[in-house]
Amino acid sequence: MKNILVTGGAGFIGSHLCERLLKEGHHVICLDNFFTGSRKNIEHLTDNKEFELIRHDIVEPILLEVEQIYNLACPASPVHYQYNAIKTIKTSVLGVTNMLGLAKRAKARILQASTSEVYGDPILHPQREDYWGNVNPIGIRSCYDEGKRVAETLMMDYHRQHNVDIKIVRIFNTYGPRMAENDGRVVSNFIVQALKGEDITIYGDGTQTRSFCYVDDLVNGMMTLMNKENFTGPVNIGNDGEYTIKELAEMIIELTNSNSQIVYKPLPSDDPCKRRPDLSLARKELDYEPKVHVREGLLKTIEYFSSVI
Repeated sequence: MKNILVTGGAGFIGSHLCERLLKEGHHVICLDNFFTGSRKNIEHLTDNKEFELIRHDIVEPILLEVEQIYNLACPASPVHYQYNAIKTIKTSVLGVTNMLGLAKRAKARILQASTSEVYGDPILHPQREDYWGNVNPIGIRSCYDEGKRVAETLMMDYHRQHNVDIKIVRIFNTYGPRMAENDGRVVSNFIVQALKGEDITIYGDGTQTRSFCYVDDLVNGMMTLMNKENFTGPVNIGNDGEYTIKELAEMIIELTNSNSQIVYKPLPSDDPCKRRPDLSLARKELDYEPKVHVREGLLKTIEYFSSVI
């Protein structure tokens, strides 16, 4: 049994991680400022005596005694991270510095939730961890993209300079129950629109590609990385099945039995044309293999949204 801190623990991914850690018998401290996290994501955990909830923003320092830190705190969808771009980059710079300071003082192992966005609009496809990316440093997405790149820099510098025990995971598109219906992400947008019988909005011509990882597969990969000795990462975790946005829309219309029509709108600036993880390193170091096929995962996600909208 370990004392484990999960920042952003009331968020979509964080709540699933808290749930899994509790099931494995750990004491979990969930820390969240509830900007994008929600109490309803974790209300089923609050009766567990090993679950602690703290309302806190990691931009401010905090003193805790923990053995592991999963740092997931940061808005992760464009509609939320662009809402207050300065606050977003502060979360990835000041917040990560504070979490690394805590890890250093407590001698805790820390895992940073980085992102496929560090690859920007990639020229290399699929994306490998040794690819340095193609990011616009002054664009509307850079508060998130560059923030996460700086977070990785801070992790490596604390590791080299202070011997902090670090892990870096680069998370590719993840979906599943407890996604926020207003987060602007493609899976939640399409499912909500399909269930309401509204037009399904595709930005661009729909030929841009993404890979979709079910949340349980991501949590498995993160926990394996956290407990792997002598390997810091960065490592891609996701699903390497690749779909065009149009294919995803058509699949969701079929699975929801919806009468929705597809409509096309202009593509936002710096939106990546292709995105698929090269999982060779994760397979080699973590024996990682995504198990949930996109159709199976979408059905579970549709079931969730059907109960909340």
